[in-house]
Amino acid sequence: MANTQQIIGTWILLFIYAGFILYFVIKGALKTKSISDYAVGTINFSPAFVGFSLAVSMTSAATFIINPGLIAVYGISGVLSFGIFFPLATMISLVVLTKSFRKFGQTVKALTLADWIGIRYKSKGFALFMAFLSFLLITFIVLILVAITKVISKALNANETMVLILIIVFVFGYMMFGGANSLVYTNSIQAVIMLIVAVILLFSGYEYFKDGISGIFDKLTLIDPNLAKLTNPKSVLFRDYFEIIFVQLIVGFAVVCQPHIITKSFFLKEEKDVNKFLTTAILAEILFFSVAFVGIYARLTFPDLMANGVALKTDGIIPAYVVQVFSQGCLPIVIGLIVIMGLISAGLSTLEGLIQSLSTTITSDIIKPLFGNKIKKEKSYIIINRFAIVLLAIISFYVSLEQLRNPKLSVAILAQNGVYAYFSVAFAPILFGVFFKKGGIKAPLIASLTALTTHFSIYYLLPFLVAKYGFDFGWFTKYLEGSVRNPAIASATAILLSTLVGGIFLLLNKDEHE
Repeated sequence: MANTQQIIGTWILLFIYAGFILYFVIKGALKTKSISDYAVGTINFSPAFVGFSLAVSMTSAATFIINPGLIAVYGISGVLSFGIFFPLATMISLVVLTKSFRKFGQTVKALTLADWIGIRYKSKGFALFMAFLSFLLITFIVLILVAITKVISKALNANETMVLILIIVFVFGYMMFGGANSLVYTNSIQAVIMLIVAVILLFSGYEYFKDGISGIFDKLTLIDPNLAKLTNPKSVLFRDYFEIIFVQLIVGFAVVCQPHIITKSFFLKEEKDVNKFLTTAILAEILFFSVAFVGIYARLTFPDLMANGVALKTDGIIPAYVVQVFSQGCLPIVIGLIVIMGLISAGLSTLEGLIQSLSTTITSDIIKPLFGNKIKKEKSYIIINRFAIVLLAIISFYVSLEQLRNPKLSVAILAQNGVYAYFSVAFAPILFGVFFKKGGIKAPLIASLTALTTHFSIYYLLPFLVAKYGFDFGWFTKYLEGSVRNPAIASATAILLSTLVGGIFLLLNKDEHE
């Protein structure tokens, strides 16, 4: 539980932080005259600023709060998965895909990922399909809202429902006006805070290194031998090397195929800025992903996953760790408040990007093609965009409330199932669109449909067949059992199968891409 000094300090910092954000939102809103301005901005941003914006959009509350919580529950195996192999694939993918994706997007003036796909394959229907699928990303919004709510409610000893309402009203409210022009500035501030907090968190467990790395493994072994193993057969996410390494490399490579991530490069006005943009983003990412190890500190701090006699939920472990470690003395409390701001920043940075990209997709890729002949004024789309944000806020509130009250292990399971499904579907069209300049629509469309069917069949249909009728899928069966399953298994399988199917169609239709 937070003490009085922590509560007062948190309130003060929240008001100061909100003031800074509103300043940049108002500044950005004054330059936003059209939906295009909202989507990609009118300002010539520094590539370093955009790089920071990308870094914070990719790491979010999942990296700083949710994933370390899962690592606290399952141990070293989680560090390998979330802290090494997933980030490695992500950063490689970022370099491989970003340049070509941006070059084509800039040429045709694409605003969103769905827009890019529609223009690339000359298909409004394909763009509309991807636009509707983007609603799956609401699950990621929910993850962030739950994470921020956990942090603030623990720091203020406040009711989670009330905190959730305040967060939604504030964040969705200011995102109705700012858009890209304010997003890069707020993300840059958040990135600086997150860089400082990442360092603080990584050093917060220095005392556990008194006996070296081997000492940490020994302490984990005393709590539970599985925590110190490279694989954890008792977990639902890190059971073997296939799940920890192979699956995370596949998913990590595809994860950049999300609208709030891959379209960041559209903010750059000059081709020469891309290398600096990528370098800044990757260096920041390396530090951010290192925060995964803080989950180990948290488990050593709460060996029985209890705080003040109360069992900790997975998503509340890191907020409880921060309140516990930085609760005594003036300086630790001040540092703790900075960390709390960093955790909030980690969430808000991605949340802003998601709201901006999703609302733009709804407006530009759904409303405009379906009802554009009835909407004559460009300003009307700004108003529609604001209504889209209100809709997102309402849906996000109800789903987040359910996750706060009745999570299945962690909100990460819900978020991964939705987000992973989306980028599994988007991966092949982006990959083929980048490397086969004249390719037709057949291969990417069939690949996308294959990915969508495969992902949800593996996550829902096959487990039903196993539980209800005792179907046996050999070694793969263990990934289909239980009420909580790993969405990365479904996603990696969908990505591989859809890319294979799409590749076969490319070979069978060589004349379309020669």
